[in-house]
Amino acid sequence: MRTSVTVESRHVPGLLETFALGRTGRLSAGPVAEGRVGSIWRLDTELGSWAVKPVAGDIGPEELAALEETTAFQEAALRDGVPTPRVRRTRAKEVVGDVGGVGVTVLSWVDMLGPDRDLDAEALGRLLARLHQVDFAGTRGLHPWYSDPVGAATWQALVDELAWRRAPFADEIAALVPELVGMESLLGRRPRSLQTSHRDLWADNLRATASGGLCLIDFDDAGLADPSQELALILVEFAGDDAARARVIRDAYAAAGGPGRILGPTDFAMPVAALCHIVETGCRQWLAATTDDERVDSEGWVREFLERPLTRAAIERLL
Repeated sequence: MRTSVTVESRHVPGLLETFALGRTGRLSAGPVAEGRVGSIWRLDTELGSWAVKPVAGDIGPEELAALEETTAFQEAALRDGVPTPRVRRTRAKEVVGDVGGVGVTVLSWVDMLGPDRDLDAEALGRLLARLHQVDFAGTRGLHPWYSDPVGAATWQALVDELAWRRAPFADEIAALVPELVGMESLLGRRPRSLQTSHRDLWADNLRATASGGLCLIDFDDAGLADPSQELALILVEFAGDDAARARVIRDAYAAAGGPGRILGPTDFAMPVAALCHIVETGCRQWLAATTDDERVDSEGWVREFLERPLTRAAIERLL
């Protein structure tokens, strides 16, 4: 569910002072962009325009350390030529600033277009190759979201509960469970190599800009992953089952020095695991929802997959 933390005009003086953003500023009346777990406000000052993102809840030492590392990775990516917004740290060089009791992060503003899976294929390959050559060695480790199966027993229990609660998508999920379980058989192989990666390269986070080119955002989930599997994720998201388009992305990636190589179906472990967990999470959130708006939002997680399902046949075509 989306965070309920908001930024208001009363926070502007604190933003200006904490992040050294100038003397005067104008904050958008509400969020100008909303994701699954957060919202963005726009702040315009005499020093430029900024994306302000509130941080939900209290940040403990572990969460802060993770945010510091993912931010450092984004800063390294920008330094090494990856098109991404510039992080604005506080006067004390911290990532999160407290402005009137609300923790926020600030980035330079980039005018981006909406999510689009038909971005220039060669540009996608080159950008990913550049990202995979960033000089950064992080310590944030592997995460089960990108590697572990949901499991046949869990899928069946979930399907039974969705049917009992009359979820509008229950029959569709039930019909797909054999394929989901079949895809999860591709999981479990040891990665061929590991390096700090973005791990969330869906169309929401890799977009075209209004001025041309691409922009990569939201490094919050960055951590260790196999670059070959992240390349496979890009193919799944931006090529679908179009083998010719996938080949253009792969060739551009290799020509630009990208280290990953897709050698077989098991290299699709990251997108398989992530998509299965996204579907599972959407189902569980629908079951836990207490309002119609929450149910609609949660169903959106599920519908995104149902409208464009990943299958073993699609993976074979991408190979």
